[in-house]
This record gives sequence, C-alpha cells and structure tokens, in this order.
Amino acid sequence: MRDPRNPGLYLGGRWSDRTDRLPVDDPATGERIGSVPAATGDDVDAAVGAARGAFDGWSAADPAERAAVLDRFADAMTARETELAHTVTAEMGAPRDFSLRVQVRLAVDVLRAQAALARTFPFEEAIPDGPPARVVREAAGVVAAITPWNYPLYQIAAKVGPALAAGCPVVLKPSGVAPLNAFLLAACADDAGLPPGLLSVVSGSGRVVGEALAAHPGVDMVSFTGSTGAGQHVMRTAAGTVKRVALELGGKSAAVALPDADLAAAVEATVASAFTNTGQTCTALTRLLVPAARYDEAVAAAVRAGGRYTVGDPAQPGDHLGPCASAAQRDTVVDYIRLGVKEGARVVVGGPETPDGLPAGLAGGHWVRPTVLAGAEAGMRVVREEIFGPVLCLLPYEDEEAALRLANDSDFGLSGAVWSQDPDRAAAFARRMRTGRVEINGGAFNLNAPTGGYKQSGLGRELGRWGLEEFCETKTLQGVR
Repeated sequence: MRDPRNPGLYLGGRWSDRTDRLPVDDPATGERIGSVPAATGDDVDAAVGAARGAFDGWSAADPAERAAVLDRFADAMTARETELAHTVTAEMGAPRDFSLRVQVRLAVDVLRAQAALARTFPFEEAIPDGPPARVVREAAGVVAAITPWNYPLYQIAAKVGPALAAGCPVVLKPSGVAPLNAFLLAACADDAGLPPGLLSVVSGSGRVVGEALAAHPGVDMVSFTGSTGAGQHVMRTAAGTVKRVALELGGKSAAVALPDADLAAAVEATVASAFTNTGQTCTALTRLLVPAARYDEAVAAAVRAGGRYTVGDPAQPGDHLGPCASAAQRDTVVDYIRLGVKEGARVVVGGPETPDGLPAGLAGGHWVRPTVLAGAEAGMRVVREEIFGPVLCLLPYEDEEAALRLANDSDFGLSGAVWSQDPDRAAAFARRMRTGRVEINGGAFNLNAPTGGYKQSGLGRELGRWGLEEFCETKTLQGVR
C-alpha cells in the first residue's frame, strides 16, 4: 500500500492500481483529501474468484485456527489505531476522540469477541431426543459485505469478524463517502498475515460494484447496512440467485419516559443518543415520548441538555460534534428541520441556520446545528421518516397505552428505550415494543448481544453468537450422534 490516501484495489491479498478514481473529501472543510479506485465488473469477478479459491481451505480450518487469525488481525488494527482514527476523522468528520474510542476501538473489540466466540461456538451438536442425528453449522460461502459511511470501520468489523469466524471469505465494498479506512484495514490484513483471498476490497458506486456483488452467482450471501431503500434494491437484486441476505437498515427509534421516570435523566440520555456522531446513527433515539402532564418540564430539560452541545473542528480533542459526512446529508438534515417548522413543530434548540463561530478554515464544511423540535405530532414527516442527523422530536402522550401506540407507530423497529423508577415496569413495557433492541433506564451497549431490526429496519442480526450464526448454513446428519 504505497499511499493510504490514494490506494489501489485490494484483490485476493494483492494491491492493484487503477486509473479511474473517485474523489474523497474532508467534510469539515470540503477539500479533497484523496481518492479510491473505481472498480469494474471484472474487478468484482477477480475478487469473488479469489474468495472462492480461499473458501475450501478456510472453511475446513479448525475454528481455533480461524480465531488465532482474527486475534492477529485485531492486533494489527491496534498497532495502527491512531492512523485508522485519523483516517475516519478526515473522511467522515467524527471528532478524533470519538473516532479512536468508538470508530476504531469498538471495531477491534468486535474482532476479539468473535475470535473468542469461534473457540466455543457449537459448530456441531447432537440432537438429544429421537433417532440419532447431529446438527452441523457450516460456513455459508463467499460473503459480499456492503457497508455504510456513518460507522465505517465498526460496521466492517461487524460483518468481517463473524464471517471469518464462521469460515467465510469476504469481498468488501465500502461506502464511497468514507472508503479510505477500508483500504487501511486491508493493510492491517497484510500485517496480520491473513491468507490470500480471505479479504478483498473493491471500491466504487453502488450501481456498478454493489449491484455486481448482489447479483454475482459466485457470492453466496450479501450482508448490507444502509438505507431502507438501498436495502430493498439489494434484496431484489440478490433474489435472482436466491442468495442469503442480511440487512441492517433505517430507524426512527422512540425513547419512552413513563410517568414515574427520572425525566431529567431520560431527556439527557435521549438528547445524547440523538446527537452522537452528529445524529448519523441508525439506532439513534430520535423520538422522545413524555407524559403530557410533564411535557413543558421535558421541553425545558431538552433545552438545557441540547444547549450544551457545540460543533467544532473534528481534528481537535473534545466532546464537540463534527460535520455531517457529506454536503448531500447536510442538505437533507437542514431541509427536514425546515419541513418540521412548516409542519407546525417549533425549534427550541438549534435550527436550520449554519452554526456560528466556526473558524475560517471550516467555512466550506458540511455543518448543521444540533436541533430539538417541540410541538411534534405523530403524523409529521419529521416524526415518521429517518433524518439521519442531530434532530430530536418531543411528543406528548396521555397514558401508557397511548405511549405504546406512538412508539410502535413506525415503519421501523431497530432500537428503543424505556425509562421508569421501576425496572420491572420498564421491562414489561419494553417487551411490548416492536423493535429489535431496547435500552432500560440507559442500559449500556453489549457487543455480545444481538442487534437488528423489525419491520423495515432489516433482516437478521449482528454481534454475538447470533451474528456468527448469520454466516452459517445448517446441515443435519441423520443416523449420527
């Protein structure tokens, strides 16, 4: 890898230059910082061919051997963690402290967790009842991983880690907005001595590279994270070869403060969730449901909590927010804020205007004010549609049944939260929410537990043993204990 900011394709363990390039920009300044190759259908064929050539040996390897390779991969990422974090900051705008702590170290943790799981996972087990039978979990085959720009390295790890642990080679297509970190990850694969063909990286447009992977007869499974619309297209394209598809898609998640909740804590945690990573988080809590009798109290708490958030240079230390990852995303967020006002909501924090006080060198960046909208109602588009920016909507409810109806009144079901002084009451409410993950009184994220969506938020699960199982086929051996 001669130039990390202008890499070649990584095909079957080898670097390959291409003349056609796609630009990569710094969202904090709007300036060009590098480029990546524009892969072709022939490049996709080469990557899939390399993966198929590696499949038999890797899938037959002892799980402990696969685990050892994953541990070396994680070690190589740790050795380059500062470079990886700087790259993520430069190409998608996450502040440097957040990039190191979450964007990079969480990705390393996923690889280590999957390595540990591979050593204990029941790849074979006997059926205890009835005639002799044994269940064998085998690698699903060659995996195409199509990943997003918001948590680029973590989302790669959440696919590559369990796929490799299960015995599947991976062809990775990173987002065109933040692709450089994927090539640096490929360099880590070289450092770790991954067998050739286990990982290839092919950058390019979704129309060319993404569609070629989803339709490719040599690909056995597609794991995709992105918008619901794009996921629907991947699913339709993959249907032609009846391959396995796992999808993590959009969200419009609700946090519910029950009448007895510590309202200040619920509001502060929900504002933090809505604003983290400049709101570019699919599991973000972007609807806060509070008792009508305490609505004014909740709005005042949101003004206090939201007013403490500032934007600033992502290259500098601190807890400030960075820019939106692209001009298009910034424009989308601003348009939604204006739409919310037009629909009848009122801005109590932030607004559609460009943030004040930015240094001159950041004037060309893709900045947006973290915003709280009060007076929101269930039928508003800002309440129903994923904005993917730092925008929180506050809604009142009359009783718990009304709160439940509001929480479940969504096309999405990816995440959620419930707050109550009584944990059992909160858990009982959470069990009735139609969503894949619910935080109880601010329950911390556990990367050994599954995450994934109901409804239009996707299919399948990531993380933990459930994430590894996604990359396995299940076979029954009759007549064998």
